[in-house]
Amino acid sequence: MDPITWEEMKAIDANCAQLGLLPIQLMENAGCSISKAIRDHFSGGKILLIAGRGNNGGDAFVAARHLCQFPQFQIDIMLLGNSASIHTEEAKRNFLLLRHCNVDSINEIMDPGDVKLSDLINNADIIVDGILGTGVTGDIREPEASAIELINLSGKYVIAIDVPSGTMGSNNALSKCVKADLTITFHKMKEELNTLKASIYTGEIKVEGIGVCSHAESYIGKGNLKNLKIRNPYSHKGQAGRILIIGGGAYSGAPALAALAALRTGADIVTVAAPANVADIIASFSPDLIVRCLSNQRLCSEDIPLISRLVDQHDVTVMGIGLGNEEEVVETARRIIPLCKKLVLDADALPALENAEIDASEIVITPHAKEFARIRKVETSADINKRIEEVMTFSREKKLVTLLKGMIDIISDGRKVMLNKTGNAGMSVGGTGDVLAGITGALLATNTPMKAAACAAYINGTAGDLAFKDKGYGLLATDMIERITDVMRE
Repeated sequence: MDPITWEEMKAIDANCAQLGLLPIQLMENAGCSISKAIRDHFSGGKILLIAGRGNNGGDAFVAARHLCQFPQFQIDIMLLGNSASIHTEEAKRNFLLLRHCNVDSINEIMDPGDVKLSDLINNADIIVDGILGTGVTGDIREPEASAIELINLSGKYVIAIDVPSGTMGSNNALSKCVKADLTITFHKMKEELNTLKASIYTGEIKVEGIGVCSHAESYIGKGNLKNLKIRNPYSHKGQAGRILIIGGGAYSGAPALAALAALRTGADIVTVAAPANVADIIASFSPDLIVRCLSNQRLCSEDIPLISRLVDQHDVTVMGIGLGNEEEVVETARRIIPLCKKLVLDADALPALENAEIDASEIVITPHAKEFARIRKVETSADINKRIEEVMTFSREKKLVTLLKGMIDIISDGRKVMLNKTGNAGMSVGGTGDVLAGITGALLATNTPMKAAACAAYINGTAGDLAFKDKGYGLLATDMIERITDVMRE
């Protein structure tokens, strides 16, 4: 089972909530698994659960409630801080439930010099660390710092919930991290626990299931959007992404749709480089678009010097929409590919992948099934499981991210796969794929190719679903563009 990151786990938790599995249910399952792990390791003893004011502490409260049902264990709770300042509703509810349970003592410690702090630690046989979880990365303050120091000096058996407190803080000295004998993490092994710093402090690592919905991990949801890098409130123009769209010639609407979608997704500046016969038409779509006129009726080798300069001035290039499939167009696109550091390839530019130099680029391709078949020279399977394998294999071999459009979108970097089931039959109208390419380009400016492609598929499909509610089968690609901000605000 491949490990996941804390960021991915955060997305999974949020996706579970979207599906109906509430955070308080996951907290209950986590606390229950901690209780079971303790009972598997020990036949009895005095257990001190030291809790912070976040969800890590909430897991400890649930574990205490389950453990106190077993008379061989003596249970003490130490909350670091005031119960009124517990951060989440789920943790607060579980703390209040402890007043109706047979725990030996419930203590709220605000003063690091409180004698109870050292007395409870010294009198315990087993200490459960529920102080700081993965969401705390800054310097450790009091009373948490003193509690961690006393835990490490105690010589007692220490069990860490999810991660030893302090190890997630990049600025924390190693002496300010809990040194655990056992770390219980949830759902899957976390990549961060394999680091040198963490491994010194985790002790044995045990992975416990907490009933996560499988679709919350395999299908993209709102949780994945929460992990997107967002605009810094102090950023200046251009810092949220400069996108170059190379398209048009055969068609004029396609590059305009991609450009407008990129702007709605949050790109600061979008420039369209289009052949002379369509440049003015594209400019007429919106005064927000910057349009650079190329030399001819179709993309050609004479345009490469200008495009090279434009590529250097932009963070991401999106190429292919509406270009046409003439041999010179494809060959020119092939020569442009190695000029780009970040690139989204769609439609007419996809054949340019063959024999192109792409090793140094971050590339996302967005084909539908027939386009995917053409660039692979093999028919695309109708079976979803076979399609997943085909997308993974192609992405791994080409060292890029593939977003294969369909009833279920398949996104893979060759190592991981994500699926998207947002969208509807009304989106078979022309232009919806151009919108997707623009969204992908905007997200790629500030995110990894896999994250950009996965979230773009979800945003595009959900925008289409919102538009379908209003327009039915009369929806247009422009209707979807207007709903992009509604999806991202969620």
